[in-house]
Amino acid sequence: MTLQRIVEILRNGQPDESVTIKGWVRTKRELKDFAFVEVNDGSSLASLQVVLNPDIPGYADAVKRLNTGASVEVAGVLVASPAKGQRIELKAESVKVYGEADPQTYPLQKKRHSFEFLREIGHLRSRTNTLSAVFRVRNACAYAIHKFFQEKGFLWVHTPIISASDCEGAGEMFTVTRFNLQDVPQTDSKKVDYSKDFFGKQSYLTVSGQLEAEVMAMAFSNVYTFGPTFRAENSNTSRHLAEFWMIEPEMAFCDLQGDMDLAEEFLKYIFKYVLETCPEDMEFFNQRIDNSVLATADNIINNQFERLSYSDAIALLEKADKQFEYPVNWGLDLQSEHERYLAEEVFEKPVILTDYPVEIKAFYMRLNEDAKTVAAMDILAPKIGEIIGGSQREERLDVLERRIEAQGLDKADYWWYLDLRRYGTVPHAGFGLGFERLVQFMTGMGNIRDVIPFPRAPLTVEF
Repeated sequence: MTLQRIVEILRNGQPDESVTIKGWVRTKRELKDFAFVEVNDGSSLASLQVVLNPDIPGYADAVKRLNTGASVEVAGVLVASPAKGQRIELKAESVKVYGEADPQTYPLQKKRHSFEFLREIGHLRSRTNTLSAVFRVRNACAYAIHKFFQEKGFLWVHTPIISASDCEGAGEMFTVTRFNLQDVPQTDSKKVDYSKDFFGKQSYLTVSGQLEAEVMAMAFSNVYTFGPTFRAENSNTSRHLAEFWMIEPEMAFCDLQGDMDLAEEFLKYIFKYVLETCPEDMEFFNQRIDNSVLATADNIINNQFERLSYSDAIALLEKADKQFEYPVNWGLDLQSEHERYLAEEVFEKPVILTDYPVEIKAFYMRLNEDAKTVAAMDILAPKIGEIIGGSQREERLDVLERRIEAQGLDKADYWWYLDLRRYGTVPHAGFGLGFERLVQFMTGMGNIRDVIPFPRAPLTVEF
């Protein structure tokens, strides 16, 4: 039986039930005639207090071996607890120790550890209260994402991890090769001869599955991706990862308005589901990590998002009675400080900005009639800034070809993408959401490396 099920028993007021719990020892306290052991199996924030009496077979040996970190199986009866702060405890009838943990070397003794230290022991940190709560919320988020799209009839599509296309045009991509780096083939002009590589051309870890999602949307109307993406951005900030997961829905016969409507509904659904599914974990984050976590969730769920254009936002920022570190001018991309000012101080709720200058957005975004802006949208949220980015895609072949050329890309690399505009093109739109950014926002965790089990970042590839 899991601790999660025991919590349900507790809620229903049904003690005096025989159970068997398997997990890891959090703490042990020995008294003269008995011992207390806290056991946790990872399914619940709360541990279960186990009472061991000397009449249990092998009591002396078991108590000696049951140190923090040891794995154990305990069978017994759930009974009402006389102790303060807990309603039930397990009166043990038998104990089996699977694996011991030396108290002299086990690094997770009962004390407060910094998150920096815990990243150094990534193979053990999931046993802590905070990280186990993070990963339960992460699990609930992932389930809610699939549930949301599946209920709406979206098809989940698996897009390639290796690609020859640069969706974002940023150039910060990991090259994939089978070359011996000590002996790389070269052309006559002394450049790398990728024609001799595994794929016959330069290939990369994908930065986005969007282009392939558009392919599938042209056959299935509504699709979504949910998989890993990679950015070779040499950034060591608390907001960046080299490997992270992305959610990217794509809808045929959809314009920017429909895109915004879906994105707002999506965020509200995910937050509501997690609050209902992981109430103890979310309360823990609110008490121990960030006391605005529950208020932030409420702000997302129970407010209609503000909507305004990029131009209107620039006008508001220029009039702001506040000194910004970065300049505010029409045509410049907004910085996090600008986004948070709008969401936190001006509107005090999530904001959707639309119609960004063409120069600062990707080639695939639909050019507006003014030829100066594109049909793009970003959702800005209090405490984090941009949380979702999306757009109506450019469905007109001639315009898309000009946009690709203007960004210095080779049309030949996108022949298949252009074909979608040659054969049965339709208006379509979609958005992207970084999964780790969502989990970080939801839990209030200060560093994005603490919301993914095995973070990948510059000089960080352990575990």
